[in-house]
Amino acid sequence: MRINNAVCLISKIRINANRFIVESLVAEGIEGIVPSHGDIMIHLFENKDYTMQELAKKINRTKPTVTTLVNKLVNYGYVIKEKSKYDNRVTYIKLTPLGIGLKPAFKNISQKLNEIAYKNLSDDEVEFLEKILSKVNDNFN
Repeated sequence: MRINNAVCLISKIRINANRFIVESLVAEGIEGIVPSHGDIMIHLFENKDYTMQELAKKINRTKPTVTTLVNKLVNYGYVIKEKSKYDNRVTYIKLTPLGIGLKPAFKNISQKLNEIAYKNLSDDEVEFLEKILSKVNDNFN
C-alpha cells in the first residue's frame, strides 16, 4: 500500500519554518511582524509602492486579507497608506523608515531559513525538490 504523506510533510515544514521565523524576529527585537507579513514586506523592499489590489495579486491572497495585514503593519509604524496624487480612489502602501530598517533582518532570517531547509541537500536535489513542489502547487491551480 502506498502512503501519501507529502501534504502532511509540507504542513510540518511550514509549521517549523514559521516557528523559526517568529523566534528569529523576536530575537531581532522586531515586534508585530508574523510570517504572513513576510510576503508583503519582501515586495515592498523592492523599493516599489503597491496598491492593496496589486499586493493581493502578488502574494496570492484576497484584498480583505491583505488589508488586514497591511493595517497591522501601519499600526506598528512599518508602512503607511498614501493616496495617489492623480487618482484619489487609489491608495499606495509604502515602507516607512522603520519598515525599511527591517530589510537587513529579513535578509538575515531568510538566509538562515534557507540554510536550514537545504542543509544536506546537493544542488541537484534542491533543484529537483523545487521542481516537484512547483508541480504539486500547480496541481491545485
